[in-house]
Amino acid sequence: MEKVVIGAVQMASKLADKEGNIKQALTYIAEYGDRADILIFPELFTTGYDLDIVGDDYYSLAEKIPGRTTEIFSEYARMYKTAIIGNMVERDKNVGEILYNTTFVIDKKGDYTGKYRKVHVYPAEFTYFKRGTEFPVFNVNGVKIGLATCYDHGFGEMFRILARKGAQIIFIPSAIPKGYEYLLKLRTRARAQDNQLFTVAVNSAGKTPNSHFCGNSMVVNPRGEIIQEADDGEGVFLAELDLELIERERKQEPLIRDSAFDLYMKEYKRFLE
Repeated sequence: MEKVVIGAVQMASKLADKEGNIKQALTYIAEYGDRADILIFPELFTTGYDLDIVGDDYYSLAEKIPGRTTEIFSEYARMYKTAIIGNMVERDKNVGEILYNTTFVIDKKGDYTGKYRKVHVYPAEFTYFKRGTEFPVFNVNGVKIGLATCYDHGFGEMFRILARKGAQIIFIPSAIPKGYEYLLKLRTRARAQDNQLFTVAVNSAGKTPNSHFCGNSMVVNPRGEIIQEADDGEGVFLAELDLELIERERKQEPLIRDSAFDLYMKEYKRFLE
């Protein structure tokens, strides 16, 4: 595909109301699905993000992936012919007490494509979530995509690995509160320009008793330019991405080709000795 239309769903999730949040998400899919090639939802959109209030309820709200929730979204993806990316609490299939912060991918045919478990778990999240161990790249509707989740945003090495593995778009579901908009904007732009690809940051909206999420979801092109940006309210925006811009930028300045990856690895190994 030369061009792809993404739909960023800046959703305000209700804490611990999984059924209500899923219902709301399906409403967005029904309204925007036939206009977007890919729809993406924020971090922990099915349960809401508040470690203190939801707390141990995350264990009862967690599901295996694939499972019931992904089956529901698969049906809607197939119905509206749109790929769906969503982040939720995953229960380990063998050890129920182990949870992951996981992003699932469903293609426009409704087929479950795979998942990414958040690798850079924020320090406070270790109470509940175990870190992932892989940086997968998925082929969705003919587009190669990578995934990063919120705190992952701050680790440029991860984005370079995804770029070297062929990612053209990196989707970043987040739950970033007000006061940290500068990190959301700076990192989304930097990761796009550093790797000369598209980044799509989709952040939560709304309030909990402990947080007021900043929204500000955005799409950034391979030049590091913001081509679409939301305010702090709940809603959906559509953006068309011209994937040919990736190759044009890399021909002009071949950052990926010229990176001294072998030397970087030697230096990293010294830190592990």
